[in-house]
Amino acid sequence: MNAKNGPIVELRQVSKHFGKSEVLKGVDLQLPRGRSTVIIGESGTGKSVLLKHMVGLLRPDGGEVYFQGQRVDQLHEKQWPEIRRHFGFLFQMGALFDSMTVGDNVAFPIREHLKLCEREIEQVVAEKLNLVGLDGVQSKWTAELSGGQRKRVALARAIVLEPDVVLYDEPTTGLDPVRADTINDLIIKLQKELHMTSVVVTHDMTSAFKVADHIHMLHEGRFIASGTADDFRHATDPRVRSFVAGDANSNNNARKLESVSPDGGYAP
Repeated sequence: MNAKNGPIVELRQVSKHFGKSEVLKGVDLQLPRGRSTVIIGESGTGKSVLLKHMVGLLRPDGGEVYFQGQRVDQLHEKQWPEIRRHFGFLFQMGALFDSMTVGDNVAFPIREHLKLCEREIEQVVAEKLNLVGLDGVQSKWTAELSGGQRKRVALARAIVLEPDVVLYDEPTTGLDPVRADTINDLIIKLQKELHMTSVVVTHDMTSAFKVADHIHMLHEGRFIASGTADDFRHATDPRVRSFVAGDANSNNNARKLESVSPDGGYAP
């Protein structure tokens, strides 16, 4: 497959164990270039584990991981920095450095990876903060910011090297609906203006429906449903319906249906 025309990231039959727990069970996933892929599922189903395989923070116990058509899961750790420069990662809690100003937080990847003078660094930082609606806060400390502002600073840092792929790990967690929607709008804006590929891990269905070109649902280590937002709104699988609706009773009923034995009784 031509690397330029194929998926920018691909996972083939990826499996991962932690002790006796099998978190991923032969997962296949392709990320189309310039599109927004959303991965949903209950807590503990392996969504964040999946993201970490894409950037080599975890290695699969089985299966293969590709970036730009190149297999990367077998690379030596010394080879990974060049691959990771193509990725931006928005961590769930932002992961900002409290000992640094906003400007220095955003500039950190530039100073680590590029050889720019301070004037050039300041220009890039201002440009990226402006993109997320926060230009002018460079001298502030992160402790002075609201939760939503901290998320936007973390997002500016994630895109400061203009990566090909941005990974969002629960980007709206801890935010009220208005600030969460601001983050959703930014995800869409950055994808369109910077032509980035977005991968969003979330259990926030409002966010998922708004930003997704395509949605995959991870359940007990496997994808059980894939499709558009409309496909998920009209899903017939009880596990999908209960998750989308946030209905614990429906989810319990779905689990009972899964355990029905062939003779009509419940499997142990």
